[in-house]
Amino acid sequence: MPDDRMRPLADVMAPIERAHGLPNAHYTDPATIAMENKAVLETTWAALAVGSDVPEPGDAKPIEFLGQPLLLLRDDDGAVRVFFNICRHRGMILVSEPRKIEGAIRCPYHSWCYSKAGRLVATPHVGGPGQNAHDGIDKATLGLSEVRSHIWRDVVFINLSGDAPAFEEVHADLVQRWAEFDQPIYHGGADSQFTLEIETNWKLAVENYCESYHLPWVHPGLNSYSRLEDHYHIEQPGKFSGQGTYVYRQLKGENGAMFPDFAGLSDHWDAGAEYISVFPNVLMGVHRDHAFAIVLEPLAHNRTREHIHLYYPVADTDDALRAANTAQWKTVFEEDIFVVEGMQRGRAAQGFDGGRFSPAMDGPTHLFHAWVAGRIEAAG
Repeated sequence: MPDDRMRPLADVMAPIERAHGLPNAHYTDPATIAMENKAVLETTWAALAVGSDVPEPGDAKPIEFLGQPLLLLRDDDGAVRVFFNICRHRGMILVSEPRKIEGAIRCPYHSWCYSKAGRLVATPHVGGPGQNAHDGIDKATLGLSEVRSHIWRDVVFINLSGDAPAFEEVHADLVQRWAEFDQPIYHGGADSQFTLEIETNWKLAVENYCESYHLPWVHPGLNSYSRLEDHYHIEQPGKFSGQGTYVYRQLKGENGAMFPDFAGLSDHWDAGAEYISVFPNVLMGVHRDHAFAIVLEPLAHNRTREHIHLYYPVADTDDALRAANTAQWKTVFEEDIFVVEGMQRGRAAQGFDGGRFSPAMDGPTHLFHAWVAGRIEAAG
């Protein structure tokens, strides 16, 4: 006899014509979500931050992700690394706020010191007053614990479990899809980033982003020139999903200024753009003249922080145009807030069965639901 407890997940992974969405508990029950996090966020390549958060060697930023204290750091060679933000001696937090580390990373408790590459380099008085070494303390094996990480398009992805297939293997299809954009990108700076605090589960932000079905009602301004019928689905089961448009209108300044294009793009990108949810928790967009990344930070079962960053083909762009572009995207993303918060509140309805999907319009969203359900089922 089939196990009825697995029926809801089987329903989620069913063909879209008869599939249901994830059960309410995956949005409202902290215990269910804690189990889900292991399968969906800890054992995959989850987005943590962007490299531009630590632009110069020595820049360090503490980040808590799924309750884990982490340290984002750019080392002396310019490489971005992620460590557990704790001293190997007594587990003390090493860096409590973003700052520049000029020399070593010093623990504020007993002054054990680590290089920016994570090596334990000093243990003052560890062998007694004035004795800075001890046979029982092997510095070579007591460096900072590093978290497996990978950077793509400036997004810092981490694999907390350490056992996921290589990022290049997992996302080979996506890397190939956007191969034309495999060229330098430049963060727009302080006026090209903002955060949104949203009272919703992070998954609802993914579900909303990857479909164009809602454009006429939620984004009437955008839909006035990039209409619903100008969009197409992007669907890669088990990896990513999203939407593309054949009608992208470049922003022009009052003096007719426009951003320069990325070099060597094919004709598709003359008026095309794509918006992809890279499973699990990063939303990305590419256009001929700029790109963006949205890192979704899960704060609680019903709270998410969106970190939005905009990028350009050159380091120096028109200040007014850049500010206008940020304002334009901020308006678009803020228009989605009432939707994702409304769906979160709706998940309190005991009679809701996870909802249904439009076979014609909700394919990208169903793929995400099915991916989450599949990860949970595979994790046992």
